[in-house]
Amino acid sequence: MAKAIKKEKSPEPGVSLDAKDMAILKLLQENARITVKEISEQIHLSTTPVHERIKRMEESGVIKQYVTILDHSKVKKGLTVICYVSLKEHNKNAGNKFIKTIHELHEVTECYNISGEFDFMLKVICEDMNDYYDFHVNKLSQIENMGHVQSIFVMGVIKQTYQLVYG
Repeated sequence: MAKAIKKEKSPEPGVSLDAKDMAILKLLQENARITVKEISEQIHLSTTPVHERIKRMEESGVIKQYVTILDHSKVKKGLTVICYVSLKEHNKNAGNKFIKTIHELHEVTECYNISGEFDFMLKVICEDMNDYYDFHVNKLSQIENMGHVQSIFVMGVIKQTYQLVYG
């Protein structure tokens, strides 16, 4: 099944990151709204090279996007569900149709192609149990070629970070 799946674009092979690049990435991960001037002051490099380094890392795919991380409960999305999904058929066409459909479901915030008993792991964010029930019955279960779905309800978040570079 893995061969049938279009992977996200990875950074170009051979992209080399030096200590200054890593320092820039660390600062951007902590605060994506930090200015080039503030970065330059913290890493002791003038603004032009900092700007050029950021642009290079954006163009090469090292920096994929800038986002605002929201508190789910404050935007009425307090229920997180991990769904393990298996498909009935395992061929290129079936896998691609599933992936296309998943991209259209705004409740699904993450989707991973996994090994083992299931084919995919989904992270689903909903308002509450009624909202998830509606999603499960009227959207997820209606996907063509859907086999088995196992839903795991998150009771509490112990650690959640998006930082990959540390000082």
